[in-house]
Amino acid sequence: MSDRASSGSSRAPVVATLTLGCKLNQAETQQAARELQRHGCVTTDRPARADAYLINTCTITHVADRKARRLIRMAHRLSPAAPVIVTGCYAERNGASLAELPQVRLVGNQRKHEAATVLLDSIEGVTPVSNDAARSGGRARSFIKIQEGCDDVCAFCIVPYVRGRERAVPIDEIVAQAQERVEEGVQEIVLTGTQPGAYGRDRSDGSSAAALIEALLSRTDAPRIRYSSIQPQDITPQLLAGWDDARMCRHFHLALQSGSDDVLARMRRRYTASEFRDAVQAIRASVSSPSITTDIIAGFPGETDADHAQTLQMMQDLRFTDVHVFPYSVRPNTSASLLTDDVCAETKRTRAAELRDLGSIHRRAALESRTGSIESVLFETSDSGLTDTYLPVQVAEDDDLTNQIRSVRMTSVRDSTLFGELLG
Repeated sequence: MSDRASSGSSRAPVVATLTLGCKLNQAETQQAARELQRHGCVTTDRPARADAYLINTCTITHVADRKARRLIRMAHRLSPAAPVIVTGCYAERNGASLAELPQVRLVGNQRKHEAATVLLDSIEGVTPVSNDAARSGGRARSFIKIQEGCDDVCAFCIVPYVRGRERAVPIDEIVAQAQERVEEGVQEIVLTGTQPGAYGRDRSDGSSAAALIEALLSRTDAPRIRYSSIQPQDITPQLLAGWDDARMCRHFHLALQSGSDDVLARMRRRYTASEFRDAVQAIRASVSSPSITTDIIAGFPGETDADHAQTLQMMQDLRFTDVHVFPYSVRPNTSASLLTDDVCAETKRTRAAELRDLGSIHRRAALESRTGSIESVLFETSDSGLTDTYLPVQVAEDDDLTNQIRSVRMTSVRDSTLFGELLG
């Protein structure tokens, strides 16, 4: 791999690193961007004219597939001569069709660590075309991959097919990465993976999510640590003990998927509705004023009106801070693709709308419940940021607050944002 600084170009090549999908994809894109920067490239996480593109794709739904193809075409329109490196889950699943698009070279998940190398080789000798993109991404909050792959193999999920079985990154490597980011000025470490809550169960050295949290708290200076997603069956007293430390962000994302035991069984989820409730209650009993968000699938094969009503009742009882609703989408190579998809598209849309409407009511209530409170806010721009409970906040302030953690008194709610006044 050649050093870009000695390439003879009048300026550093600009590479657009674009991400679709989950926080794990964001972590991998950030890592590739860091590698490109080390070799003299300027990176941007915005669609802009560039000398090359790295597009990290998702294939969790057919909508994600469509977004990936649209983004690839956009890159080609912006810079027709620029190479486009496509990686991620869609590249792994359906690379043959993507390879037919102009300027596309593929790097599937199994070779994702080579993406930066392939891209650097692709732009060797390219004549600079623009300088309208700036280095960006990842300074206030940085994503770190702690594991990938999944052994659960839920009926609807294509992830085990495109990412393989679970493989945990050793604790020492994660700690070293986290401390390096902190020394660069990062304020929040976001731990991410396909099954982050099950971290370490593929290893025989005693690694676990609880042990990882303990190591990060004791061996790094990270002001904030966020665990991006945990399955309800992974909520244990040992895990929750980590949240006794104020540096652990009080946001828990637990995917419900359905409030019906019959549907959960067909989905091959590893918990019942009652066990999910127990996990939420355990979090609320152990952590002060936590934020709990979830995912729900509308219209899974065999879902009846009664099943849907049970999901609505679960939402009403648990009152999530936010809900991501997905109408069921058949994914090839999953066991659910063998089921008769007997819920019509119109019913899926109707049920999804009902779930979203109820979720919006609870979201508004969650935001309003914070008015009058004093929250710790990490500012990602000059005047807006996130609480540790993952709520958006905006303040009126002349000074640039970017990358600072400040105390803010919440005064009002507008649309989906808290507004507040800076203290101190």
